[in-house]
Amino acid sequence: MAPQATTVAAFRVAGIAVRTTNAAEADPASARIGPLWDRFFSESWEHKLPPPGADGRVFGVYSGYASDHHGAFDVTAGVAAPANHQALQGATTVDIEAGTYLVFEAEGQMPQLVIDAWGAVWRYFANHPQVQRRFGTDFEAYSGPYHVALHIGVRSDVL
Repeated sequence: MAPQATTVAAFRVAGIAVRTTNAAEADPASARIGPLWDRFFSESWEHKLPPPGADGRVFGVYSGYASDHHGAFDVTAGVAAPANHQALQGATTVDIEAGTYLVFEAEGQMPQLVIDAWGAVWRYFANHPQVQRRFGTDFEAYSGPYHVALHIGVRSDVL
């Protein structure tokens, strides 16, 4: 299924974060995203942070890109927070940029559904080089344990 373009208003996510690269994530010995999510749930960060919005979504936010998908980036596991929210000790906040996003949806078992969604992202951009990523903020929105909507920020002038 082709991704759908949508406009997202700016919002804030509070959570815990790591810095990594796609190369590091390809090696289980250096991967940091899986352990981040393990820590998020095992330490019950979803209960320490502001209550999630009415829809109860949890977010995985990709930000702080050093360059593009080859460089380092930050990953934050968290929940939506009020704009004036100050991070708790050990936590951080990240502001989702307003703008145009392509949304890739996937359903299935974790973590395969996320792996499949990112596979669809890589294939899409390989097949559509005219569509350019912003490399500002991208995010995964989890509406339950079996569904993710992956939002990739794109330049709206090339859609």
